[in-house]
Amino acid sequence: MNKPEQSCTPNTWAFLRDPMIAPTGFREYDARWKYPEEINLPGVTALGLGLGTQMHRRGIEPVIAVGNDYRDYSLAIKQALMLGLMQAGIHVKDIGPALSPMAYFAQFHLDAPAVAMVTASHNPNGWTGVKMGFERPLTHGPGEMAELRDIVLGGEGEARPGGVYEFVDGVREAYLEDLVGDFRMSRPLKIVCATGNGTASAFAPELFERIGVEVVPLHTDLDYTFPHYNPNPEAMEMLHDMARAVRESGADLAMGFDGDGDRCGVVDNEGEEIFADKMGVILARDWASLHPGATFVADVKSTGLFASDPELRAYGAKADYWKTGHSHMKRRVKEIGALAGFEKSGHYFLAEPIGRGYDCGLRVAVEICKLLDRHPERSMADLRRALPRTWSSPTMSPHCADTEKYEVLDRIVRRLVALAESGGTLGGRAISEVVTVNGARVILDNGAWGLVRASSNTPNLVVVCESPESAEELRAIFADLDRVIRTEPAVGEYDQTL
Repeated sequence: MNKPEQSCTPNTWAFLRDPMIAPTGFREYDARWKYPEEINLPGVTALGLGLGTQMHRRGIEPVIAVGNDYRDYSLAIKQALMLGLMQAGIHVKDIGPALSPMAYFAQFHLDAPAVAMVTASHNPNGWTGVKMGFERPLTHGPGEMAELRDIVLGGEGEARPGGVYEFVDGVREAYLEDLVGDFRMSRPLKIVCATGNGTASAFAPELFERIGVEVVPLHTDLDYTFPHYNPNPEAMEMLHDMARAVRESGADLAMGFDGDGDRCGVVDNEGEEIFADKMGVILARDWASLHPGATFVADVKSTGLFASDPELRAYGAKADYWKTGHSHMKRRVKEIGALAGFEKSGHYFLAEPIGRGYDCGLRVAVEICKLLDRHPERSMADLRRALPRTWSSPTMSPHCADTEKYEVLDRIVRRLVALAESGGTLGGRAISEVVTVNGARVILDNGAWGLVRASSNTPNLVVVCESPESAEELRAIFADLDRVIRTEPAVGEYDQTL
């Protein structure tokens, strides 16, 4: 095939004929573009041809499960992708509209060695992308993505005979049955189910009903225009709406899901948002009691409680802080034999015997219900209050262009390392360590910390802070960290702040 153009003007002859792909869409662990500004349908077909070529080069059996989320253009993107895969000689098993974890499940259910899920995840409408993987339950990491990028942008996609299309029905039902198993609630439980009108609307309410939960629906009608807000349970707009629904309905908790269902957000019975890392500690405490000595992986944005919580330490649990990103986390959980991994963004990676190692927001929802069923005397607020108190920021995302963010971050990291080496402080506290495995996590002498890293999926940096002392210290840490960040003119405004 010819090399794709990096830019092309819509509404031209060439735009309908020639592949156009912006190189910046190849991220660390998946691919995302604005559509059609950064990729056109011939470009998506070139991506499919490249992915199929990568399968052949790596000796992967030429069979792939393919799904798409519920956006009005996702079906067209999937069809263009499947065309390229078939051009590469791949047997495509189309599972229809799906959640990302349903596509990952399909790899096991259909015994397919590869998966490609067309989704922009929690990104707003106007974005598209593909999550893909060869070695279940893993998805592409930086090495695989770089290889795929070079194949596609270098015009190295190779057409082969043998491409097959097959529509496979029944995967949705098998996925729901796998989630439910033989579990039924033995205590009454009333849950606000929030899906933001996204793809999880077709799954989550029914899942809760099957396990015996009373459902309070919150924006659970499928509507790809997202009339209320973008389905993202890390965003305060959605969490606040969930909290309002809990207070108005008297529910025991609320659970919310993002656009492709691989993340879960929680609000307790008092209307308090429980950030996913704190929810992870609550779950880890319960699992550690059942599996003493277990290892838990947490991403660098997550609370320090995974390492310092007295109850986890009493059960012999071990904490491993690792790179943010669903591919990095899945791989790390598998590599070190961890029981589970947790990301502050709401991705949970539950390995055997709890799950299969991939991130599934609905699996987490079922496990939270099981946790509450095992402890009928305790509310979700009770479980939250039982944790050591810390003050945490939301995940804040100042804009920074994809073409500049990594160079900008490198300079910020160097400044923070130099600040630590010179005896500097954040929030009035001495810096004890700067962890640079993924950006810079600046750890202070009392266990407080501030993080800055580059988003792998969107044009922005990511900033998170935590204090075990007070909200005032939290704000002071953020203010000092932000002063360092503001030395870079390319960094724009925050989407939300303290």
